[in-house]
Order: sequence, then C-alpha cells, then structure tokens
Amino acid sequence: MQLYQFEKIYSQMEKEFGAIQLGEEAPYADLLLPIEGNLLKAYRQNPASNSRRLREAIALALYTLKSNYTGEEFLLDKFRDKDNGKLEHTILMTFDPLANSEIRTLLAENPKVNLEDPESLKAYYARPILCLLRIKASVDIWEKRIGPNGYFESIESIIGTEISGNEMEIAVPIEGQ
Repeated sequence: MQLYQFEKIYSQMEKEFGAIQLGEEAPYADLLLPIEGNLLKAYRQNPASNSRRLREAIALALYTLKSNYTGEEFLLDKFRDKDNGKLEHTILMTFDPLANSEIRTLLAENPKVNLEDPESLKAYYARPILCLLRIKASVDIWEKRIGPNGYFESIESIIGTEISGNEMEIAVPIEGQ
C-alpha cells in the first residue's frame, strides 16, 4: 500500500458512513469527549505523539475497524510507528470491544451488539467512525490555523483543565441507549 492509498481511508469511510458537520457534534459528545480526553492524556505522556501523528493514528484505527467488520487484511506496518501507534491504541481502547476486554464484557449481555456478526459490528462502529472522521477534520483545521501541533494545543486550551490523571475513560457507543 502506498501513502496515497493509505490516506484514502478517510474519504472511503466518509462515503460509507457520512460525516459530522462542524457545529453538529453535540449528539456525539458522549463518545467524542472520552476519545479526545484520552488522546490528550496520551499526548501529555508522549508529546512526540503530536497532531501529525494523530492523523496517521486515526487512519490506522479506521483500517483496524474496517478490518474487524469486513475481514479484510491491510498491510499497515510501514505506516505505524511508536508515536502514532500509541495514539491508535488509545483510540481503540476507548470504544473497541475487540481491543478492550472491559468493553467486550460490558457488551456481552447486550442483545443489540453481536461481536461475531460483521453487520452488527459495523453498526456498532458507525458512531466511533463518525467521531474519528470529525476529529481528523479538526486536526486538519487546527494544523492550518496554529501549526503542526495545532490540534493538541487547541484541545488543551478548550478542555485541558477538565482532563486530569492518567486513567483512560471508555465509551460504549450504542444507538438508542
């Protein structure tokens, strides 16, 4: 896979799932805030995992989610490094039951989610994918406005005082709950 192919995941997922428009984030706050808070915590622990590495981490996470619900395998090792890998891990641990056993346990008795069924898994991932695409759009905006670490500088100034400690938050994105 070449870089241009790697970066096509954003438009592919937006075509498949849609997008959250600027100013329409409120219905997704229950998922956006834990993801962004966890990313800020990860960045504070490892400043090399900056805004540019976050864009890569989002693509890696999107490929992981797509692989989980389609069964496709993607050769991504040449795009993954320790800095974007930490952010990718942080993203997935926030909501992905295949990455986080605590979430898997919480979902075990929920009839709305069958982790063995690709369509059920795809439906479960729809909200997180929308959130990741929105965060990626924010990364792009803040990098243009502030610079190469614009997203984290921005998020620190907006929610930084509310985010403390190192413990990661989890979110279970189920429609209708």
